[in-house]
Amino acid sequence: MTIEWLNVGKLVNTHGLRGEVKILSQTDFPDVRFAPGSKLAVHAPDNSRNVQLTVQSAREHKGMFIVKWKGIEHINEVEQYKGWLVKVAKTDVVDLEEDEYYYHEIVGCRVVTEDGEELGEITEILSPGANDVWVVERPKGKQLLLPVIDEVLINVDVSDKLVTVRLLEGLI
Repeated sequence: MTIEWLNVGKLVNTHGLRGEVKILSQTDFPDVRFAPGSKLAVHAPDNSRNVQLTVQSAREHKGMFIVKWKGIEHINEVEQYKGWLVKVAKTDVVDLEEDEYYYHEIVGCRVVTEDGEELGEITEILSPGANDVWVVERPKGKQLLLPVIDEVLINVDVSDKLVTVRLLEGLI
């Protein structure tokens, strides 16, 4: 069985001589992902290799996490992983509240209006400030930027990969 992986960060550098690393977090749950005992994997940028590791300790420092892996005691053992992605198995995702979704569940969803008009497919999620914005690639024309607000979203069905929206004046 093939394991599906989700990004939780990027290993950007080593820290000190005792094998600690600096990880730029890309997860909403760093307290869970970098908790002692958490099982993560570092993946080569070209996905040719991955190494599964267990967190021994972690602390936040200047917007990053300093992580110590179990069984790694020296800088030479982690130097090779600089630039690698840090991932978690998809089976280890954190349960979300109702009406909350992971990015991987939303990207790829088709978007239709409440009248059934096909608008396109969500290709990207932006987080500019007060609310997220879903980028919808339209079959003909410009991208549509959908604000993720209650007035616009009518229904999100991640199992059918379908989002139903109400278009406010000026969105198209």
